Amino acid sequence: MSGVSKVTIVDYGMGNLWSVASGLRYLGYEPQISEDPDHVLVSPVIVLPGVGSFRRAMQALDGRGLSDALREAVRKRGAKLLGVCLGMQLLAESGSEDGFSVGLGLIPGQVDRFQGLGIKVPHIGFNSVRHETGSRLFSGLCSPTDFYFVHSYRLCDTSGPGLYARTDHGVEFVAAYEHENVFGTQFHPEKSQTNGLRVLLNFLKT
Repeated sequence: MSGVSKVTIVDYGMGNLWSVASGLRYLGYEPQISEDPDHVLVSPVIVLPGVGSFRRAMQALDGRGLSDALREAVRKRGAKLLGVCLGMQLLAESGSEDGFSVGLGLIPGQVDRFQGLGIKVPHIGFNSVRHETGSRLFSGLCSPTDFYFVHSYRLCDTSGPGLYARTDHGVEFVAAYEHENVFGTQFHPEKSQTNGLRVLLNFLKT
């Protein structure tokens, strides 16, 4: 398949690397897993997974020189980037988990914890996602469509440019984002069966 060797999964010590890699391999791609900022910098297609704390993840990215590499790859080199779960949250301007932290600043908004009476945290399981007309990530999929989530924090602001897919868990929150060459899914496409694999393929082919 065209582009087989051009997908890089970023390894910063906190990602669900193998499930994401397995999903990409199922689609016929052979991704490279890399913690080398020089490799990430020149990669045309990048996937940023993530599991754990926003603060510790940003510290890991900063400490390995990956934050600057990701920003430059996307902003200056035009790399296509998909953030998955915590990886999408890290693309935001800031997060409040374990104290305030500056994010990568590639999408607008702040990441905050779910709060409210009767809301189970973490949010775990399949939930219906509503996407906007013209979405590239959800091309060929109905709205709403179910995807698998597991998280305690969510992206709150939807005032910036781009297309936002949304779902509800006590409150409405951002389930996916896309603008130009930056994409994100709060859900796990690699764990969302046929619908999720379609989202991954749409990202790869867009």
